Amino acid sequence: MGFGLLKVVGKKMEFIQMNELMLKKYDDHYLKLKLIFERTIELIDTYHPDEIAIEAPFFGKNVQSMLKLGRAQGVAMAAGLSREIPITEYLPKKIKMAITGNGNASKEQVALMLKSLLNLKTLPKNLDATDGLAAAVCHFYNSGKVVGGKNYTGWASFVKQHPNKIK
Repeated sequence: MGFGLLKVVGKKMEFIQMNELMLKKYDDHYLKLKLIFERTIELIDTYHPDEIAIEAPFFGKNVQSMLKLGRAQGVAMAAGLSREIPITEYLPKKIKMAITGNGNASKEQVALMLKSLLNLKTLPKNLDATDGLAAAVCHFYNSGKVVGGKNYTGWASFVKQHPNKIK
């Protein structure tokens, strides 16, 4: 489970952290759900977020995987709701579109764009953390708090408004 934290100051976003909860070493699915809930509560109690953005469930071929993912998302949402924090869900394609201008972008493309947008020095080896950060950035762009009220209709629009961000 990846997560990313942003701080919004005025109309600008500032990177706080991104990371992931490593659960592969646990065989018990219920223990994994408990750990997701506890870590989400810990993040909430440490950083006191005003809002939570989460990737919405998506259709997949493996029903068991989808069920497990849906449970994990529900537990994370329950943690936020238990602290009365509003939650917004975004479809994966919407997140990718907000970050790269392409709803079919790869994880690597999203990660590289986040690195550029947030002036990150490095990226994690596993891109689940950048997935979580991408949901947060997507939420920022959809919140109406973007610098100068700029909206990007696609990659060309972003490049035109930020030529210094492209290398």
